[in-house]
Amino acid sequence: METDALKESLMRRGEGSNRRPLWSIPQERAAEMLVAAEVVEECTSVVEADHSNLVAEILRGQGTFTEWDHYPKGDIYDGATHSQYYYHAHPSNLRANEHGHFHLFVRQKGMPESIKPAALPSSVQRPLGNDALAHLVGISMDSEGRPIRMFTVNRWVTGETWYNSNDVIALLDLFEISHAVPSWPTNRWVGAMVKLFQPQIGWLQTERDEVVKLWQLDNPEAKQPVYEDHGLEITSVVEISVQNQIKLVRKTAAVAD
Repeated sequence: METDALKESLMRRGEGSNRRPLWSIPQERAAEMLVAAEVVEECTSVVEADHSNLVAEILRGQGTFTEWDHYPKGDIYDGATHSQYYYHAHPSNLRANEHGHFHLFVRQKGMPESIKPAALPSSVQRPLGNDALAHLVGISMDSEGRPIRMFTVNRWVTGETWYNSNDVIALLDLFEISHAVPSWPTNRWVGAMVKLFQPQIGWLQTERDEVVKLWQLDNPEAKQPVYEDHGLEITSVVEISVQNQIKLVRKTAAVAD
């Protein structure tokens, strides 16, 4: 696990850079992001009207909630888009004020042929074929089932294949869960969050690559590749506010009109 100093440093980097992605929503994307904002609001409103929340929808019928287990069991995988996600929680002393978080992926069959895994040391064992998945982002949720931050992780954390940040950013527009199981609102919400916060996720991925590079430079005598170093878990993080993001998107969309 990272030291407290590293966690604080990553958070400061995220907070210090938060204005950059928030202030740079491309006008040509504003209309698409506005649609995503409406989906996020609709899905949240639908589940709350039923006295539920987006996390509870995923956990319903799954039995006792157990730390580290994936929910729902077997993950959520769309065979048409090859998008995948799951929810889980770390032990309470490692949760950083969250209840748990979503991990979002796109698998190899959902990628353009031009996107290839990044070059890594031969000692790194990683999945291939359609298991060659790319981790897009993690979404931390509070105890009320609302998002509070987004983050990226080192390769070993999710067992992903690892793609360069520019390639992961290109995959963001391809993430979609098009079916209704186990929760139509949560499935739609997860996809809409990727579109609504595309600038932040893009920054997180770029920051991820920079942090990995700096970690490698700072640890030249490490016995294992940086991608397998359990001293580096969270590679970038940024606090988010759905309300503030939607306000900015609506303002940008209005200017574009």
